[in-house]
Amino acid sequence: MKINIKELVGKMTLEEKASLCSGENFWETKSIERLGIQSIMMTDGPHGLRKQAANADHMGLNESVPATCFPTAASLATSWDRELMYKLGQTLGEECQAEDVAIILGPGINIKRSPLCGRNFEYFSEDPVLSGELGAAHVNGVQSLGIGTSVKHFAANNQEHDRMTISAEIDERTLREIYLTAFEILIKKAKPWTVMCAYNKINGTYCSENKKLLTDILREEWGFDGFVVSDWGAVDIRTNSLKAGLDLEMPGANGYTDKQIVEAIKNGELDEEILDRAVQNIVTILLKAKEGKKKNVTYDKVEHHRLAREIARDCIVLLKSEGNILPLNKDSLKHIAVIGEFAKNPRYQGGGSSHVNATKVENAYNEILKIVGVDSKISYAKGYDLKNDVIDRSLIGIAKEVAKKSEVAILFVGLPDSFESEGYDRKHMDMPQSHVKLIEEVLEVQRNVIVVLSNGSIVNMTSWNKEVKGILEAGLSGQAGGGAIADVLFGIANPSAKLPETIPLKLSDTPAYLNFPGEKGKVSYKEGIFVGYRYYDKKQMDVLYPFGHGLSYTTFEYRDLSLSSSKIKDSDILEVKVKVKNTGKIFGKEIIQLYVRDIYSTVIRPEKELKAFDKVELQAGEEKEVTFELGKRAFAYYDEVFKAWIVEGGEFEILIGKSSREICLKEVLYVESTKVPRSKFNRYTKLKEWMSDATGCALVQPILAKFNEATGMLDSGDESTKVMMEAMFADMPICKLINFSQGMFSEDMLNQVIDAVNNVEQ
Repeated sequence: MKINIKELVGKMTLEEKASLCSGENFWETKSIERLGIQSIMMTDGPHGLRKQAANADHMGLNESVPATCFPTAASLATSWDRELMYKLGQTLGEECQAEDVAIILGPGINIKRSPLCGRNFEYFSEDPVLSGELGAAHVNGVQSLGIGTSVKHFAANNQEHDRMTISAEIDERTLREIYLTAFEILIKKAKPWTVMCAYNKINGTYCSENKKLLTDILREEWGFDGFVVSDWGAVDIRTNSLKAGLDLEMPGANGYTDKQIVEAIKNGELDEEILDRAVQNIVTILLKAKEGKKKNVTYDKVEHHRLAREIARDCIVLLKSEGNILPLNKDSLKHIAVIGEFAKNPRYQGGGSSHVNATKVENAYNEILKIVGVDSKISYAKGYDLKNDVIDRSLIGIAKEVAKKSEVAILFVGLPDSFESEGYDRKHMDMPQSHVKLIEEVLEVQRNVIVVLSNGSIVNMTSWNKEVKGILEAGLSGQAGGGAIADVLFGIANPSAKLPETIPLKLSDTPAYLNFPGEKGKVSYKEGIFVGYRYYDKKQMDVLYPFGHGLSYTTFEYRDLSLSSSKIKDSDILEVKVKVKNTGKIFGKEIIQLYVRDIYSTVIRPEKELKAFDKVELQAGEEKEVTFELGKRAFAYYDEVFKAWIVEGGEFEILIGKSSREICLKEVLYVESTKVPRSKFNRYTKLKEWMSDATGCALVQPILAKFNEATGMLDSGDESTKVMMEAMFADMPICKLINFSQGMFSEDMLNQVIDAVNNVEQ
């Protein structure tokens, strides 16, 4: 029997309704037993369950129950694989069921505005389409098992510095095109149970009190029908947040804010209908959780660990393989040097609220040993001490001796825990000096060097990138990352991952460099829509590795790009097809990236933008046809005047690439412009705008002709003078003709033409 939520809420007292709007404790909601409304548990864990049995905290300080630790979002995004994300989500859902957790807090889909954000390891990409699509697959996977998700952090939560008070100063076009699009894609494609609002302010207003964000956009525009929960401790003034659309405050405030709500309603400060709406949103999800609850659920920890290794394999990016140094041949190699403490003591996850108590942890050294099978073939050297970033000459000396006696040296380096975490931002992009010095000195005695990176954020590699022959970006690859790295090194798995963010040459090249992390309580997003590859491409800047880059042990060929039509309306769906062939000798997976470029635009736009992608599996010699569908949004920009997505009519390029800098095929398409209401003309409307409008041109052309006949200003002088005069008049407000026309154009005439053009029906 379906429960009428509105009637159920109507049976509650005012105090009961208010009580449901805050947590019972750190992780649980309140209950109303007499009405059958049960408490549910929420826990952290975008990449693994972090359920705390006691001594709760929100920073990963205290122990949690054992759970499978998968790669973090920064690594998961390198897979560009929706199916993999869905499978991961299902696995997380199983573990939630086993631990009686109703909602898992994640995924985090904030855009990587700067590589310095301390929490970048929890976020997917610098691109909103990639982030939104992968996030939607993740959510659909979790929720397919009757477990809810909480998509975070809504919105523009792009740094840890002053994260509870900072105001992100962003224009609406940038907010819509870059920082909200990932959320929009996910909300519409996956319908998450909850959305978590961020700590920060946007343009001076706390996200928790931002009605435009939480109600106008999230609910009314996008159709979100779950409840909005605060990030833990994000609420400032509870009644203001309730009015804005924040339903549930977490953690609980011992009933203090519940009393504020009751008092505000009794004194007329708050409409009870607002409270009722919030409670209806909360109760709807509480009952959904009750329906999906399963008893006595267990999961296979061994199978989940195996899956973690399978996922991690697809999340390791082969950045470089000079002279085909990779994959390694265990049979032909007589001696391998494994160097770096990370090889035996791996860093496989980030710090803070997502820190998982892993059920098992593999290290790369042991897994390499299993593959090679002979102890005598491998020599290990620590190389550095993880506890201190001190260049230890003795450790480096031992590492050099080991490397010198080997045919190849595998160096495990990256970022220790202290270099990146929730709670603070990085100050630079550099790895520890001890790691960099180790690479440089090993290169002095060994030419065959492979670097394996363990890091949640991109790092500076310019000092050694050219000299090493192989680089694997392993990221934070979860509890089975050690085995996955070994599998890729020795060709048991063929790497198929690609970068979800650009690796620049240096920090000062990055778009937000001059405006991060802000000052005096504000951070200005002055780079606008030019984030990541959008910025580097527009400025034609060299980068170390571009967005979408990643190599394979096989090769792929693209051909036969075709469009369903060469001309479409903005309301049409364009079908794009391309054939991809594995031209190598082994099985592989390839990520096909589709970018769109507006060939000519009157507004500033990126050179190209990712609008679709797919990942295909191909046996050696096999070919498949990949199909994409593009709608209006693939060609539109957000217009702040019309408050709408607008397609500016004209030619667009459909680009198919292996990365943002390696475009293989392209076709040209004509898209008709979006029909929008004409802007009202006024005394300050420029002459070029009058001339570009049919009615406006008909009214103003005779006036300009008469003006020129009397003054000769538009025809006088040489060619360069004419060009100057035309440009000057084009940008002149029509009212200024009064100043130059010597009485031929008056204020009354100006008002007449303005009335005439604005009264024409559109």
